Amino acid sequence: MDETSLEFDMVGIDAAIANAFRRILLAEVPTMAVEKVLIYNNTSIIQDEILAHRLGLIPIKADPRLFEYRNAGDEEGTEIDTIQLQLKIKCTRNPRATKDSADPRELYLNHMVYSKDMKWAPIGNQADVFADANIGPVHGDILLAQLRPGQELDIVMHCVKGIGQDHAKFSPVATASYRLLPEITLMETVEGEKAERLKRCFSPGVIEVENHGGKVVAKVVNSRLDTCSREVLRHDDLKNAVKLARVRDHFIFSVESTGILAPDVLVTEAIKVLMTKCQRFLNELDSTEME
Repeated sequence: MDETSLEFDMVGIDAAIANAFRRILLAEVPTMAVEKVLIYNNTSIIQDEILAHRLGLIPIKADPRLFEYRNAGDEEGTEIDTIQLQLKIKCTRNPRATKDSADPRELYLNHMVYSKDMKWAPIGNQADVFADANIGPVHGDILLAQLRPGQELDIVMHCVKGIGQDHAKFSPVATASYRLLPEITLMETVEGEKAERLKRCFSPGVIEVENHGGKVVAKVVNSRLDTCSREVLRHDDLKNAVKLARVRDHFIFSVESTGILAPDVLVTEAIKVLMTKCQRFLNELDSTEME
């Protein structure tokens, strides 16, 4: 595991359960994202709709567990269900630019609008409650628009809690996938030049050659690193020497977070969502039996 990605094994379960975790991670773990964009001034060349769409897709670093879902009919948000962000920026000429310069970075000030220009505007008591939360975009270097002198943006954004099932912008992961653990078995002893060729058929680290009493012999070292290519089947003298299979109940999960929550927290939240679904199902069964 590192800051944004996590790889773990899930062993001894059915494929349906593994897929349930994958789908919950993609579509049912909630996050905060820009839902309403109030554009007071936009004199850039980007249309309002395109700009609003770009703003909506920016990951917002805010813990969704600390907020409630916003009611459908609410026009104005409250401190428990809405985060307000502001983007107010104007492009001007740089008075210190040299006369013969043609570089926009030198000629203009604020000509590149980045996500770091989106500033948090606390509602109600949020400034005290989330004083240490550092609410704002996860990444500050996402380019939103390019301006020229005289052009400006004056925008207010409302971020609400939602799930990826409603819109992809709420999905907390960049990718969530799994694969079955490869299983490679040597059916016979492979020696000499054949062993070297066999090693080259697989990803680095899967098969190594060892020296046994002057003979070079192939050995399976780490089948986990195999990418399940079928290169070995192209060699007539090798294809019967190896058995390629997969362990049916051993899943290798890869979870890559967008940075809103740590990947291990996302997996924990996905487990909680599945437990809630199971409990709801059991409760429904109990109530049906009583009727």
